[in-house]
Amino acid sequence: MPLALILSSTTVHAGDVEVVRAIFQQRGAGDWYVSTTLRHADTGWKHYADAWRVVDAKGTVLGTRTLYHPHVDEQPFTRSLSLRIPKETDVVFVEAQDLVHGWSPRRIRVDLTANKGSGFEVKR
Repeated sequence: MPLALILSSTTVHAGDVEVVRAIFQQRGAGDWYVSTTLRHADTGWKHYADAWRVVDAKGTVLGTRTLYHPHVDEQPFTRSLSLRIPKETDVVFVEAQDLVHGWSPRRIRVDLTANKGSGFEVKR
């Protein structure tokens, strides 16, 4: 395979936002406070991580945190969001996007019935 092709396929994947960690704190029946840490190679106003969201297993968006500016010199960085999660929901996903690549396929699966897991923590 030509080197240029290898490098171009690596570059596409290197631009995705990485959801590093998510902490879910239950504040009441269905009320949650979520802190999410992201890592992305922000380069400035034309290419930066601009949002993260929590979705259920069916893809229903439960809450979105919009990021209004690049974090070039602050990597990784953490931002928070308050949201409601239906009582019957046991599993959610934290996803992130950037201006160039859209929603990253790299997301964290959060089991709300567990205290912790790969990349997440749940506090009740």
